Amino acid sequence: MAIYLVDKPNGEIAAGVAKLDNEAKIVLIKDGVYLNPDTMPGKIYAMEDDVEVRGLKDRLAGKAETIGYPQLVDLIVADKVMNFA
Repeated sequence: MAIYLVDKPNGEIAAGVAKLDNEAKIVLIKDGVYLNPDTMPGKIYAMEDDVEVRGLKDRLAGKAETIGYPQLVDLIVADKVMNFA
């Protein structure tokens, strides 16, 4: 199991790697919140600040769980991290 930190420039690569992980947890960060969560495997999270500043709350509703920095730290401490930012 791993946490995948995904920004837009490497989104397709990250999604491809995450598909090999049956228990993937993907965290969309920065412009990664523009990516389509329907094309990604596993549990999808999006950083709340990045979603709000880009006005994407409605677009991601029901597709990605928005989290803040405390929740991100909890995920990072609990699992291995793969950084695609």
